[in-house]
This record gives sequence, C-alpha cells and structure tokens, in this order.
Amino acid sequence: MKLITRDTDYAIRALCYIAKGKDELVSVSELVRELNIPRPFLRKILQILNNKGILNSHKGKGGGFSLALPPDKIFLNKLLEAFHGPLKLNECFLRKDICADVRTCVLKRKVADIERRVRDDLRSISIYSLLNGGGRKHG
Repeated sequence: MKLITRDTDYAIRALCYIAKGKDELVSVSELVRELNIPRPFLRKILQILNNKGILNSHKGKGGGFSLALPPDKIFLNKLLEAFHGPLKLNECFLRKDICADVRTCVLKRKVADIERRVRDDLRSISIYSLLNGGGRKHG
C-alpha cells in the first residue's frame, strides 16, 4: 500500500513550486516544463486542487494558478484526502457477522491507534514546512 501516490506526489511538487513564486501566477506550461509532469495528468491534478479550494485558477491570457491558502495552511492530510478520501487502515476484513469481537478486538484497536498517529503526523506537514526543511512558521 502506498501512502503517497503519483498524483499526490505531483500535487505536492506543483504546490511547492507555486508557493516558491509567492504571489505570481504559474502557468500549466511552466509547471510541465519545470516539473516534468505530463500535461494531461497535471491539468487533472490542478483541477482537483482548484475544486478543493487549495488553488485558485485564473483564466485567459497570462492566466495560471496561485495558492488559495497560505503555504502554512496547506497540510498533507488534506492533499491525501483530496485524491483518495479519508485515511482508513482499520477496515476489518472480519465483518461483524463473522467476528463476535468487533467491538473489543485488540488488533482493531492497535490499527486504529496507528491510523490516528499517521493522521496526526500528516496534519503537521504543510507545504511551508516542506519548503523550509520541516521548520515551522514563526508568527
């Protein structure tokens, strides 16, 4: 199982590149050229990020994309959810009708704890922190 898939990786790379440009619009052509991502795939990713309120799309001549949120407000957990839905590690294959211990299952509790820790860690990783070597923004 991959946590960071190709579309999430491309989204992170595109967001980091756009964030480096500060308030400048970044065109799809520039992203394709600089990041070496296939145009049709990148356009789909950018559209999803735009629909989720992570990017702003500016149409017309000189158009492109800009961040809809500051880089320190764009977290990895939201990017993963945008492409794959909520993180779910504890989908028990022993359904309730098969497993009488579904409410008290030790394995299910352990996996739920792992899932919670992973979600918490993903909530702490922002585009800003990726651009700044993991550092937190000081306000």
